[in-house]
Amino acid sequence: MSSRLKDVAALAGVSTRTVSNVVSGTGAVAEETRARVQSALDELGYRPNVAARNLRAGRTGLIGLAIPELHSPYFGELAGMIVEAAQQRSWTVVIDQTFGDREAERRLLEGTGGRLVDGLIISPWALGPEELTGRARDVPVVLLGEQQAHGVADRVAVDNVLAADEATTHLLSTGRRRVAAIGVQPHLRNETARQRLSGYRQALRRAGLPPEPALERSVTTLHRKDGAEAMSALLESDERPDAVFAFSDELALGALHVAVERGVRVPEDLAVVGFDGIEDGRYANPSLTTVVPDKQQIAERALQCLADRIYSPASTVPPLDIVIPHHLDIRASSGRTG
Repeated sequence: MSSRLKDVAALAGVSTRTVSNVVSGTGAVAEETRARVQSALDELGYRPNVAARNLRAGRTGLIGLAIPELHSPYFGELAGMIVEAAQQRSWTVVIDQTFGDREAERRLLEGTGGRLVDGLIISPWALGPEELTGRARDVPVVLLGEQQAHGVADRVAVDNVLAADEATTHLLSTGRRRVAAIGVQPHLRNETARQRLSGYRQALRRAGLPPEPALERSVTTLHRKDGAEAMSALLESDERPDAVFAFSDELALGALHVAVERGVRVPEDLAVVGFDGIEDGRYANPSLTTVVPDKQQIAERALQCLADRIYSPASTVPPLDIVIPHHLDIRASSGRTG
């Protein structure tokens, strides 16, 4: 006979409510208690009837994940972590790709086509704050990234200004004085690029170096090709940079490829730092120094926010603005050897 909640509760010495909270991933449960309940669940082989539970609660067991680009290594790695973390809650993730298109983002936020998911995690690139405001609906939404929602939805983000400042400061600390920035995107309502540019300029000003427009390179996308083209232009300019801070690892890898191809010594002649902490950077030659956001924590915190809203729809807790930690992984491209 299959085990029931009360059997698990009796073995673990807790209430059925506590067991239910552990199974659903909701509610405040002490780590020691959670471990004891999980041990009882494993020992008894308890498997929740997810379909029946969702049916009774009027839920589908599906959550949506809308990201700009599936082929982006950063979003690909993050999506994988979200899927794995969602599986621990017995959720299935439906992934959509927006390409940063305004209408695609608006359609997903407005839920065109009826309620197919219990909640949505979205990384908006095109919609501005005023468009995100007022998009609240009966399906909980969690925003990833830098677009403000003005109290409409929970948001999970990295402090891009601080991270970019730290990356630029690191380059300056190695004696570099002509630090270029690759990744400016004036054509997009992309707060990520704006904030990273702000952090870059902030570090320069603190070092007594005024920003130079010729060293701030715009890109159409954040791909390797754009980084390569920007690096080519910089190397062909009258005054070459001695360092590059790229707003994504893909841009940095494109820049690194062109520099090495043209005989520029990295890091002796040119130091390079990226942003995102993708796995490819570890295996570049030389290995890429990068700002590493805690992607695992982004995934887990976003899902926890979604769970809290799904299972407590009447909650009066205001939307959260969660800042995820990051660190600078210093590798060979900016001076470390060995």
